Amino acid sequence: MNAPTKRPSLPAEARLERIPQFAGAVFEKSVVDREGLPFITGPEIAFAGRSNAGKSSSINKLAGQTKLAYASKMPGRTRELNFFPLRAGGYLVDLPGYGFARTPRDKQRVWTGVIEQYFREREALRGVVLVLDVRHAPTDLDVQFVSWLGELGAGRPPVLWLLNKADKLTQSERMKARNAFCAQTKDIVGPDDVVVLFSAHTGLGMKECAGVFTEWLTPLPDSEPADDAEPLPPSAP
Repeated sequence: MNAPTKRPSLPAEARLERIPQFAGAVFEKSVVDREGLPFITGPEIAFAGRSNAGKSSSINKLAGQTKLAYASKMPGRTRELNFFPLRAGGYLVDLPGYGFARTPRDKQRVWTGVIEQYFREREALRGVVLVLDVRHAPTDLDVQFVSWLGELGAGRPPVLWLLNKADKLTQSERMKARNAFCAQTKDIVGPDDVVVLFSAHTGLGMKECAGVFTEWLTPLPDSEPADDAEPLPPSAP
């Protein structure tokens, strides 16, 4: 009888249970127009990705929760921006999946309106997490989305390219997939972008993500209130 195969121990990244800044995040509201955007309270991180790339499960893993973000039973139907306040201020913002956009006209309808306004005008946005399936990354829609961000005229925010589902590949396959990804995206990955092999199942890549989010969630410098900011109430005597 052959001896049982010894399972490799989990990497250090997998032992990080959650991103500390995301601990205690809760759902606050869904937004469908500019008037519904919450007042700026600190740095914001937006999550984007195709409908089947595992965006919801990635958010849940990063926050150390199981039901913070819900995967729609009808992928691509949701048009809202979902806001989750963070304890130290700011928001985690879950964007609609874009895998359902079948034609350029469909993409135009989805990526305009409140979503375009958010990327153009939201000065608190510090970075975008783009969740991809490492086995199929990048798709044309992924590239189009990042190109679209760069065409808005507000200066493209840094992108964390989260190559999800890495647990479905062997170590050598992961490296090959990452190298292939970097070769394919050399013209669109910006100097401030970060590429991370990730698994919403095992937690692979959590430590690298934590480093990125620590940088992005540095408190915003003091500035004049935004036009849409709610005036602060007078101090109590």
